[in-house]
Amino acid sequence: MQVSVETGDGLTRRLKVELPAEDIEQEIEKRLQNIARSARMPGFRPGKVPLRVLRQRYGDSMRLEVFGERVEASFPQAIAESELRPAGRPEIEPDLDQTVGRYAYVAEFEVIPEVTLTSLEGRTLARPQVEVTDTDVEETIERLRQQRKRWEAVERASETGDRLTVDFDGQVDGEAFEGGQGEGIQIEIGAGRFIPGFEDQLVGASAGDERSIDVTFPEDYPKSSLAGKPAQFKVRVKTVEAPNLPEVDAEFVAEFGVDDGDLERFRADVRANLERERSERVKARIKNQVMDLLLEANPIMVPSALVANEIESLRQQMTQNLGAGSEFKLPDEIFADNAQRRVALGLIVGEVVKANELTPDPERVRSSVEEMAATYDDPQAVIDYYYADRQRLATVESVVLEDLVVERVLEQIEVTDEPISFSELTSQQ
Repeated sequence: MQVSVETGDGLTRRLKVELPAEDIEQEIEKRLQNIARSARMPGFRPGKVPLRVLRQRYGDSMRLEVFGERVEASFPQAIAESELRPAGRPEIEPDLDQTVGRYAYVAEFEVIPEVTLTSLEGRTLARPQVEVTDTDVEETIERLRQQRKRWEAVERASETGDRLTVDFDGQVDGEAFEGGQGEGIQIEIGAGRFIPGFEDQLVGASAGDERSIDVTFPEDYPKSSLAGKPAQFKVRVKTVEAPNLPEVDAEFVAEFGVDDGDLERFRADVRANLERERSERVKARIKNQVMDLLLEANPIMVPSALVANEIESLRQQMTQNLGAGSEFKLPDEIFADNAQRRVALGLIVGEVVKANELTPDPERVRSSVEEMAATYDDPQAVIDYYYADRQRLATVESVVLEDLVVERVLEQIEVTDEPISFSELTSQQ
């Protein structure tokens, strides 16, 4: 077998493999002889069909069959001999010429790039320093109250924070437009869920009132035919409701697992949850910065085949999260940048792991699983779930390896502390 490699555009390689003709011809002859022992054809006794006749009838198909088997068997060997790492399935182009005894093929594919890590010396990273304050605790409790508020009808003019149930008819340029009509629509004044200015003009309205509202669609409105255009709405107010927030009492905290109604224990639980969230968000912020540094320091080309696979994986994940059917297909463009980043980081992080001989310590893996399980009602069931399946446990090991990579990078760069508030930490992505 003779092997040669041509370099194409980017990561594309063309591998030309010439197979030994004598070996293939011998195999064809061997198979024809096996067929001849029991072959049946008109005009010949069973097992007495001449080889030349069998060769005429079966020779071409037999040749393609043997050649295909030799291609499948030789490709891994040719790859190893050429020291290439294919990134996807090859496109095989046969090169056959029986008259000159040529049995060859060309395999075209992308290769996984070689990654040469660049020193991170001199680079910096800002580590958030965040304290959970009493104010953060009280603001969280207030949000919990807001989530459990009840609406009660009131006999007064509406105020900011009230909820109105309305019917409306809208027009643009004197004409009704699609989506401009609604019945029984609930609008919370001040929530900012409608066109800017719409909610503000309902302040002071009472049940039974009719109002004319003038607004302008934002320039970046998703429906281009309405973007930037003025609109007029006739609004009929059906009900006005005011929010009724629950008191922070024993009944309220019982909904959060504090059955004895101890308010101080409830606040301690809220603080503990905030501190857990803080730790997770700080860790994620540092990890994202480390990955950005690795990408910036090690720009690499990525195989389109791997990016395509990652796009499909991300699409399936989002489709599943949205609960959409298989016939609903989100476009590649939505996932392209993220897929490109993930593939590049996978290759770079893999090289960091290899260069530093990092391995996921079993005790650390166990600790990570237990940490995840602690947020569930039955932690042991979650732990058993991961350890019952090697593939599930491998996902945790992968995360642990990434954490080890982050730690190794932090040892090589300058880390500065950046004091920020908890609200700043949670508002930033």
